Amino acid sequence: MSRSRSGFTLVEVLIAVTVLSVGIIALAGNAAMATRMIGRGKSDTQAAQLATLKVDSLRARAYATDPRCTALANGTSTASEHVTLSWTVTVPAGGVGRNLTVSAAYKTPRGTHTEVLTTYIEC
Repeated sequence: MSRSRSGFTLVEVLIAVTVLSVGIIALAGNAAMATRMIGRGKSDTQAAQLATLKVDSLRARAYATDPRCTALANGTSTASEHVTLSWTVTVPAGGVGRNLTVSAAYKTPRGTHTEVLTTYIEC
């Protein structure tokens, strides 16, 4: 008489549960990393948007004066609760126009991160 064996042994079930557990732990770690990356991307985007708005307002201020660019000066401001802006205006060689650098700094768990925008304003 032969006995038909169907189903899983206890060892096979334990191995399957172990492999499944390792996979789930890896997915949980990746989910946490993705969440951190999304938060960092949000902060980067906010800082870049605020820096762009500052560039636009400084450009408008430069074009509103006569002669142009006479109202531009270096400075800093707090753009939001988390972002501090600073800008530097320099005169390039030849003295025509202005180089404008706007830095948006914000704190991260690993320290301060800075986004930098550089442009040229024709005067």
